[in-house]
Amino acid sequence: QVQLVESGGGSVQAGGSLRLSCATYGNAFNIGCMLWFRQASGKEREGVASIHALGSSNYADSVKGRFTISQDSAKNMLWLQMNSLKPEDTGMYYCAARWAYDCYVGSWTSSRVDFWGQGTQVTVSS
Repeated sequence: QVQLVESGGGSVQAGGSLRLSCATYGNAFNIGCMLWFRQASGKEREGVASIHALGSSNYADSVKGRFTISQDSAKNMLWLQMNSLKPEDTGMYYCAARWAYDCYVGSWTSSRVDFWGQGTQVTVSS
């Protein structure tokens, strides 16, 4: 079992930055893929970024060049550095993990996530 706890959300003006953190607890060392999802009000949850156990990362087109996903070598922490934030980045951000090692963009479906964090709110004002 793996527990995920996010922190770091908040309110920021457009163009600003935030760094989200996700602490992992339990048997996280064998996790194959860590991800960040987000969900705006009235919209479906969508994948934002993923990082493979071996370190390769993938990003949604909407955040490429602005967001950076990273994790520590012990897989105790996951981060999402968000720069040049836009109002459309507003939403609840969720840390997620799955045992499977596939991390490509096409695999980012909520049904394939094994563990979820509780979410942290990000609000970007114009």
